[in-house]
Amino acid sequence: MNKNTQKKLWIGLAILIVLTPLGLLAEGTAFGEWGSEDLLKEVGYVPTGVEHGENLWHSLFPGYTVAGFEGSFLHSSIGYILSAVIGIALIYIVTIVLGKIIAKREEETRNENS
Repeated sequence: MNKNTQKKLWIGLAILIVLTPLGLLAEGTAFGEWGSEDLLKEVGYVPTGVEHGENLWHSLFPGYTVAGFEGSFLHSSIGYILSAVIGIALIYIVTIVLGKIIAKREEETRNENS
Protein backbone atom coordinates (compact mmCIF):
# COMPACT_ATOMS: atom_id res chain seq x y z
CA MET A 1 0.00 0.00 0.00
CA ASN A 2 1.53 3.32 -1.02
CA LYS A 3 1.78 6.38 1.24
CA ASN A 4 -1.02 8.26 -0.57
CA THR A 5 -3.45 5.38 -0.07
CA GLN A 6 -2.47 5.09 3.60
CA LYS A 7 -2.99 8.81 4.10
CA LYS A 8 -6.48 8.58 2.56
CA LEU A 9 -7.28 5.61 4.80
CA TRP A 10 -6.25 7.50 7.95
CA ILE A 11 -8.20 10.58 6.87
CA GLY A 12 -11.28 8.40 6.28
CA LEU A 13 -10.90 6.80 9.71
CA ALA A 14 -10.51 10.23 11.33
CA ILE A 15 -13.74 11.39 9.67
CA LEU A 16 -15.56 8.28 10.89
CA ILE A 17 -14.21 8.83 14.42
CA VAL A 18 -15.50 12.40 14.45
CA LEU A 19 -18.91 11.25 13.12
CA THR A 20 -19.24 8.44 15.69
CA PRO A 21 -21.24 10.54 18.19
CA LEU A 22 -24.03 11.02 15.64
CA GLY A 23 -25.43 7.77 17.04
CA LEU A 24 -26.37 9.74 20.14
CA LEU A 25 -29.01 11.57 18.10
CA ALA A 26 -30.84 8.34 17.23
CA GLU A 27 -33.70 7.10 19.38
CA GLY A 28 -33.70 3.66 20.98
CA THR A 29 -30.76 1.33 21.45
CA ALA A 30 -28.00 0.47 19.01
CA PHE A 31 -28.52 -2.84 17.20
CA GLY A 32 -26.33 -5.55 18.68
CA GLU A 33 -25.37 -3.59 21.79
CA TRP A 34 -28.11 -5.06 23.91
CA GLY A 35 -27.46 -6.19 27.45
CA SER A 36 -29.45 -8.80 29.34
CA GLU A 37 -32.13 -6.31 30.33
CA ASP A 38 -32.58 -5.12 26.73
CA LEU A 39 -32.80 -8.69 25.42
CA LEU A 40 -35.32 -9.65 28.06
CA LYS A 41 -37.47 -6.68 27.11
CA GLU A 42 -37.11 -7.11 23.31
CA VAL A 43 -37.06 -10.90 22.93
CA GLY A 44 -38.54 -12.19 26.15
CA TYR A 45 -35.57 -14.27 27.34
CA VAL A 46 -31.81 -14.04 27.84
CA PRO A 47 -29.57 -16.74 26.31
CA THR A 48 -27.22 -18.39 28.81
CA GLY A 49 -24.14 -17.36 26.82
CA VAL A 50 -25.10 -13.70 27.07
CA GLU A 51 -25.49 -13.94 30.84
CA HIS A 52 -22.05 -15.53 31.18
CA GLY A 53 -20.43 -13.18 28.66
CA GLU A 54 -21.55 -10.03 30.43
CA ASN A 55 -19.43 -10.95 33.42
CA LEU A 56 -16.25 -11.66 31.45
CA TRP A 57 -15.37 -8.08 30.61
CA HIS A 58 -16.12 -4.67 32.02
CA SER A 59 -15.66 -1.81 29.61
CA LEU A 60 -13.27 1.05 30.06
CA PHE A 61 -16.08 3.52 29.31
CA PRO A 62 -19.40 1.99 30.42
CA GLY A 63 -22.14 3.34 28.18
CA TYR A 64 -19.46 5.24 26.23
CA THR A 65 -19.27 7.79 29.03
CA VAL A 66 -16.23 9.28 30.67
CA ALA A 67 -16.58 10.15 34.35
CA GLY A 68 -17.21 13.85 34.68
CA PHE A 69 -18.25 14.26 31.06
CA GLU A 70 -21.92 13.36 31.17
CA GLY A 71 -24.83 15.55 30.25
CA SER A 72 -24.55 17.52 27.06
CA PHE A 73 -24.15 16.12 23.56
CA LEU A 74 -20.61 17.51 23.38
CA HIS A 75 -19.59 15.93 26.68
CA SER A 76 -21.16 12.58 25.76
CA SER A 77 -19.37 12.69 22.42
CA ILE A 78 -16.00 12.53 24.17
CA GLY A 79 -16.65 8.96 25.33
CA TYR A 80 -17.69 7.86 21.84
CA ILE A 81 -14.65 9.45 20.24
CA LEU A 82 -12.25 8.02 22.85
CA SER A 83 -13.80 4.57 22.42
CA ALA A 84 -13.34 4.79 18.65
CA VAL A 85 -9.73 5.96 18.92
CA ILE A 86 -8.81 3.27 21.46
CA GLY A 87 -10.59 0.58 19.41
CA ILE A 88 -8.81 1.56 16.20
CA ALA A 89 -5.46 1.77 18.01
CA LEU A 90 -5.91 -1.71 19.50
CA ILE A 91 -6.89 -3.21 16.14
CA TYR A 92 -3.91 -1.50 14.50
CA ILE A 93 -1.47 -2.77 17.14
CA VAL A 94 -2.83 -6.34 17.02
CA THR A 95 -2.66 -6.32 13.21
CA ILE A 96 0.96 -5.10 13.22
CA VAL A 97 2.02 -7.66 15.84
CA LEU A 98 0.27 -10.54 14.06
CA GLY A 99 1.75 -9.41 10.73
CA LYS A 100 5.25 -9.48 12.20
CA ILE A 101 4.69 -12.93 13.73
CA ILE A 102 3.40 -14.31 10.43
CA ALA A 103 6.25 -12.70 8.45
CA LYS A 104 8.80 -14.17 10.87
CA ARG A 105 7.28 -17.66 10.56
CA GLU A 106 7.24 -17.42 6.77
CA GLU A 107 10.89 -16.32 6.75
CA GLU A 108 11.84 -19.21 9.04
CA THR A 109 9.94 -21.65 6.80
CA ARG A 110 11.73 -20.30 3.69
CA ASN A 111 15.11 -20.61 5.42
CA GLU A 112 14.36 -24.22 6.41
CA ASN A 113 13.35 -25.12 2.86
CA SER A 114 16.47 -23.53 1.32
